[in-house]
Amino acid sequence: MDKLKKGLFQGKGQNLSGKETIAPDGTRFVSSSGNCRLITDAEGYHFDDILGDDIVLDIGANAGAFCIRAARRSQRVIAVEPVTTDVLRKNIRLNRVPVRVIEGALGTGETGEIEWDGVHAVVPTYPLHELVRLAGGCDFLKCDCEGAEWTIDPRDLAGIRRIEMELHIPPIGGLKNPSLLDYIGRTYEFTIDRDPSHAPLGVMGVLHARRT
Repeated sequence: MDKLKKGLFQGKGQNLSGKETIAPDGTRFVSSSGNCRLITDAEGYHFDDILGDDIVLDIGANAGAFCIRAARRSQRVIAVEPVTTDVLRKNIRLNRVPVRVIEGALGTGETGEIEWDGVHAVVPTYPLHELVRLAGGCDFLKCDCEGAEWTIDPRDLAGIRRIEMELHIPPIGGLKNPSLLDYIGRTYEFTIDRDPSHAPLGVMGVLHARRT
């Protein structure tokens, strides 16, 4: 058993089958035989307008579906992931893209226990402004963090040109910070794509926002 697989079995309770899958666009992913979902589809996000010199921050990177594809457009991509970091790093290497990984989560700045599909990890959490500092800036923000988006201080969005963000409602996350949407409404042109099939899972929709 190689070091990667051993770390997954002992550290996070995930299993790798050792097989790979290839998406229609040629992006490669390791497949999992465990119960933890590995997201390989980024079709819900709009990112054709990522610029070559953009700093792209992917919060909630999971298996790398977004950040790996974003790295084909920009050489400055930073992925934030608390649970599936070993698989994420494996996929980054498989696709030979320059993505830097921060093992942690969006939050209030305290250490927290993050759960994804029954897999738990105790990791540091960071306010958005701290993640932006660690990334060296942020022009394009993608965020899918299971309700933690409501911890964002709207002032931390200053300087971010584009946002792609999954918005959650109960039972996953509540509207704990309505000022976030108020700020986005005043500062960005935006739409929210709503997929009714996601409603039982607590997903309001995917926000697509461009600073005016």
